[in-house]
Amino acid sequence: MLHLNRIQALLEEMNKKQYTFIDLFAGCGGLSEGFYRQGFKALAHVEIDHWACETLRSRMQYYGYKDYNKEVIEQDITSDDILESLDKAINDRTVDVIIGGPPCQAYSTAGRVRDGKKMATDPRNYLFESYVKILEHYSPKFFVFENVTGLLSAKVQNSLIFPKILKALGNRYKVIGNPDVLVHNTADYGVPQLRKRVIIIGVRKDIDKDVLQLYKEIIKTHWNPETPEEERKGRKRFVDVKEAIGDLPPVEPGQDASTDEFNYQCNNEFLKRIGHNGIHPLMDHIARKHNDLDRERFQVMIHNHWTFGQLRREMPQYEHVHARVFDNSYVVQWWDLPSKTILAHIHKDGFQFIHPDEKQRRTFTVREAARIQSFPDDFEFKGSRGEKYKQIGNAVPPLFAEALAKSVKRNLDDLEL
Repeated sequence: MLHLNRIQALLEEMNKKQYTFIDLFAGCGGLSEGFYRQGFKALAHVEIDHWACETLRSRMQYYGYKDYNKEVIEQDITSDDILESLDKAINDRTVDVIIGGPPCQAYSTAGRVRDGKKMATDPRNYLFESYVKILEHYSPKFFVFENVTGLLSAKVQNSLIFPKILKALGNRYKVIGNPDVLVHNTADYGVPQLRKRVIIIGVRKDIDKDVLQLYKEIIKTHWNPETPEEERKGRKRFVDVKEAIGDLPPVEPGQDASTDEFNYQCNNEFLKRIGHNGIHPLMDHIARKHNDLDRERFQVMIHNHWTFGQLRREMPQYEHVHARVFDNSYVVQWWDLPSKTILAHIHKDGFQFIHPDEKQRRTFTVREAARIQSFPDDFEFKGSRGEKYKQIGNAVPPLFAEALAKSVKRNLDDLEL
């Protein structure tokens, strides 16, 4: 009986426990959002971009934090006094988890295609060293390190960078280097987007836990169009673009359909996860302006269900005069499929994210891009429209981050028991 009472007391204590995290290279807080949703408490965020920091502060206010000005550290993570700034924010509190990932441009395949020589000498290649420095200073139980799949093949001075990163992270932590374990597609976790990312999880070496267990508990809930038939059993169909943005009001290029009183129907599982039924504000539903020729291109592509390559071949009058044009310069995101990967490049023109409704003939609004990334509808982005697009494109989708947070939480609970 005493034994059972003790277990009950431990379970009650565990339920009261609020685990803590630091978010490095936090961006606008996509990873943090997933951990907030699982009840984690943020101790600090480190981010160099001003408008991303303003977004982080706004979201901390939303969750009731009082010291958000101190706990959002708008600073270069490589600066000599970064640990001092973090120590002030953390104020001797225990750090359970460190999350985050260095900017991905230096590792991305697209970046290397655009300018391989410049990328090879980019100082951002070594920002992981700042992550490791902070990780080893606070020595949390676990860490979560996120990046693009290009990290696995990126070379710096003709040498693969990934083994160096893994070795540095593995100095005091148990880590796994198997790409089959590390690479995750966010569509498998209910995000309406095909987005593959590398997730490196670490378990402190003095902790009696197999790091593979944390990966096993990142539960795939959905299958995606690329999932083999034999792996689909027991999982739901992917969330498509229609489910993600089909309820939003139509908007003409150059017009603003934002409103203080939008009737959220939340008529599918995805919308119920990111919104609340009833009358609420609809933010950032403003369409970019487009010239008449581009709008004709959009309409013909949508009507015929063509790629831009097909449009160029079938109707050469719609060829683009600029030399940079490739077959994927204009991309329609179809109603019945997940979106392609939202990129930071969306802040420049948005042509790779054309809305599937031929009547609207436009690219995604900020709110639509945020929906595709699975940001909650009450998530407020700060800055100009371009800054908002950039923040969204660089972010970790919150619903994927929540799947990671669930695994971390379960395994932290195991340690408490």
